[in-house]
Amino acid sequence: MEYAINVTNITKRYKDFTLDNISLKLPKGSIMGLIGENGAGKTTLIKLILGLQNSDKCTDPGRNVKPSEIAVLGYNSQKLPNSVKEEIGVVLDDCCFPENLNLLQIGKIMKDIYSSWDTSTFNHYVEYFNLPEKKSVKEYSKGMKMKLSIAVALSHHAKLLILDEPTSGLDPVVRDEILDVFMDFIQDEENSILISSHITSDLEKVCDYITFINNGSILLSDVKDDILSDFGILKCTQEELSQINPEAIYGYKRNSFGVSALVKRQKIQGNFIIDPANLEEILLYSVRGK
Repeated sequence: MEYAINVTNITKRYKDFTLDNISLKLPKGSIMGLIGENGAGKTTLIKLILGLQNSDKCTDPGRNVKPSEIAVLGYNSQKLPNSVKEEIGVVLDDCCFPENLNLLQIGKIMKDIYSSWDTSTFNHYVEYFNLPEKKSVKEYSKGMKMKLSIAVALSHHAKLLILDEPTSGLDPVVRDEILDVFMDFIQDEENSILISSHITSDLEKVCDYITFINNGSILLSDVKDDILSDFGILKCTQEELSQINPEAIYGYKRNSFGVSALVKRQKIQGNFIIDPANLEEILLYSVRGK
């Protein structure tokens, strides 16, 4: 299997936070969603993947040191050729274009920056997103600015999109419109997307893979459908919970009716009713549950 992104044993230390021994693989032609609380390490991981920061070497002499590397489209992220950089489209949560420019001016500037710039593709997305050509960026709504960023990212024949909170703060109609564009983008099996978002319902719609990050560590990284089928919500009494194999319980919450727990279905024995769990519940129970 070929991977658009292959992160192996990466660590990044800050004064009060450590991204610790992270590994993940994004197969070509698929979408991976990064889920986690604010400060969990999602943006740090994205910066490392983009080569905007360098990872740290292990300094613990008692720890088994494994080779670490970040490969993007088959190349070391710190040594990407310019031709490969052009194949990466990046969209951050803030619009990065000068606010005094309008859409036509931005298109002309991008044409000089990217040798692979496709004006017809850009015009297609401008029309699709119904973006005003003569208004300056400062007159755009947040949703329009995000659409502009996505239009630019898709207009230089990118094979990999890396998106940090692209649908945050947008209304459901705009979010759905953008998600449709992402789904269309990966119909070419060579194209891939890594998307970080707090809106788990959006990721549940479009993602093939999900990676949960909490406090600098990966809790879970797997095929989305496998995660949703493997986990469930069990409602029972405290006494019944104490009789269940502890290895099956990934977090629980007490309430006035008893206990609700996130459990691994295959490890549960007995006649218990287990309700389906969505990505948000899996995240909340794993991080906030006891």
